[in-house]
Amino acid sequence: MMLLQIDWNPSPILFKLGPVAIRYYSLMFVLAFMVGLHLMKKIFVNEKISLEKVDSLFIYVVLSTLIGARIGHFLFYDPQFLIEKPLEVILPFKFSPKFQFTGFAGLASHGAAIGVIIAMYLFSKKVLKKPMLFILDRIVVPVAVGAMFVRLGNLMNSEIIGKPTNADFGFVFKRLGEDFPRHPAQLYEAISYLVIFVILWFVYWKTDKKQKLGYIFGLFFALLWSVRFVIEFFKEAQVEGREDWILGFNTGQILSIPLIFIGVYFMFRKTKS
Repeated sequence: MMLLQIDWNPSPILFKLGPVAIRYYSLMFVLAFMVGLHLMKKIFVNEKISLEKVDSLFIYVVLSTLIGARIGHFLFYDPQFLIEKPLEVILPFKFSPKFQFTGFAGLASHGAAIGVIIAMYLFSKKVLKKPMLFILDRIVVPVAVGAMFVRLGNLMNSEIIGKPTNADFGFVFKRLGEDFPRHPAQLYEAISYLVIFVILWFVYWKTDKKQKLGYIFGLFFALLWSVRFVIEFFKEAQVEGREDWILGFNTGQILSIPLIFIGVYFMFRKTKS
């Protein structure tokens, strides 16, 4: 049974450039955006849309993801910090007790989702000149695989850890000074998001569901937030006081419930021919 127990202790730093540390988490974010850009180019070619618009889309997605995820983290989990130090929320620096480059530590996927949806509304109006749901149906395909890379980055950081397994299997997070196995919740999510990506890719390329505006977007929401809801049961609370606050559910689960219903609505709503 000990073969099922993994001592997990990688350094979160890939290499250093002077005082700046390049982390695996940052690398995973870069991979998420680069793979997403490649996939969207294939989709735009299939839709006969100018590839010049992909460059604009890339900027919209990168900015909205980082800003939305960052603000969402503090809005949902630490609103007092958002009120007291708004500049440190937006910028990758902290100013007290001394100036320091921190990167964007603290990102919420629910905030990223809201940010991207707002950005896609603006992109559809200003650049694409198509219905907002048209681009949402397509952008969620690479977003799913991007989410996988982000969770792998969390695993390399030994963060967003799972609860103890109380058995002889799991990951022992040595960097946290522990000697007992936990559920690798990050890995559970990463694998789940990869499966969601494969499903969405198949639906887009092999079925006619993309003809129904909002269907693939709805499928993505229903699947992704259902996965998030379930896996939250295996996670330790990341922020004090966020667990078991409504009907035994934590903040991540409460935020996921309406998004699941939104997804189901877009999948099965009646649309005009």
